[in-house]
Amino acid sequence: MSRKKRIWLIVAASLVVIIGGSLLGVSLWVRSVTGDVKRVDAFSEVPEADRPQKAEAAKGAMNFLLLGSDTRDPENQGGSRSDTIIVLHLDNNRSKAQMVSIPRDTWVYVPKSKNGKFGDTNAKINASYAWGGVPLVVQTVERFTGVRIDHVAIVDFSGFREIVDALGGVEIDVTESFTSTHSLNPDGKRHFEKGLQTMDGAAALDYARERYAFKDGDFARIRHQQQVIKAILNKAASGGTLTNPARLNSFLHATADSVTVDGTLNIFDMAMELRSLRGDDLSFYTSPTKGTGMMGSESVVLADTDKVKPFYDALREDQPLPAPTK
Repeated sequence: MSRKKRIWLIVAASLVVIIGGSLLGVSLWVRSVTGDVKRVDAFSEVPEADRPQKAEAAKGAMNFLLLGSDTRDPENQGGSRSDTIIVLHLDNNRSKAQMVSIPRDTWVYVPKSKNGKFGDTNAKINASYAWGGVPLVVQTVERFTGVRIDHVAIVDFSGFREIVDALGGVEIDVTESFTSTHSLNPDGKRHFEKGLQTMDGAAALDYARERYAFKDGDFARIRHQQQVIKAILNKAASGGTLTNPARLNSFLHATADSVTVDGTLNIFDMAMELRSLRGDDLSFYTSPTKGTGMMGSESVVLADTDKVKPFYDALREDQPLPAPTK
C-alpha cells in the first residue's frame, strides 16, 4: 500500500473513532440525566374501557399529551391548574409532527374524578388537573378529542428560562410591539419591539407568558409559546449544542430539571427516534373554536363542535390536517 493511501486510511479510521466516541459521549450524557427526570403515573387510574382505540392506519404513530404550568407566574396563586395543554402527534415514520394547542379555558365535559368528589360536569378543561391530576386530564382530553394518548410530559414553563439560557438564547420574530406587565424584571415590565431578535431565558419566558397585552388574550399567548418551542427545537438541533460539551451538559440538565414524564416513556429511545426532527418539520395548530363566550359568570373558550370531530379524526388516523394556524 502506498504511503499516501496509508495516511488517508489512518485519517479515515481516526475520524470513525472520533465520531463514534462523540456519539457514545452524547448517549452517555442522555442516559446520565434520564434518571434525574421525574416520573408520574399517568394511566393506571384511567379506565381502559373508556379510552379511544387507535385507528389501524395509525398503529405506528404516537401521541403525546404535553402539559405546561407556570409556577412563577404572578397570576398563578395555587399552581394547581395546567396553563398549557398540547396534543403532540408524531407520524408513523417520525419525519413530521403536529402540535395542537387546546386553550386552557375550553369548555368541555370533565369525567368524574377517582375520589368521586369532582367532575362529571362541564367545565374549563384545565380544571381537570386540579380535580384529578394527570389521569383526569388524560381522560378529559381523550374524551374531547377521540385521540388515544400514548405518553405524557409535564413542563414547568418557568424552566424555559434555564433551557433557553443553556442554548445561548433563541431567535424570535416579534410580530407586533407590546409591553409585558408580568415580567421577571424588578419593575414587572418588559417592552418587546416588532422584528427579529435574540432573547435570553428571562425575555423568552416573559414573551411566552404575556396575554393581557393582546385583544385575543390566551390565543396570542398560545402563538408565542409555539414560537418559543420551535425556536428551542431549532437552536438545540442546529446551534452547536450537540458538539459543545459544556452547552450540551447544561441543556440536558436544564431540561431534566423542568420536565416530568409518564413512567412508561423511554427517554433515550425517544431521543434517538427524534434526532433528525427540526423546527420546519413541526406544524402548529389551535383546536377549532368559535371564540370566547360566557357560561354563567365564567368567560370561556367555546369549541367549534362542527369542526372538532373531523379535525381530530384526521389526527387519530394519521392523516393530513388543515392548513396550520401558524
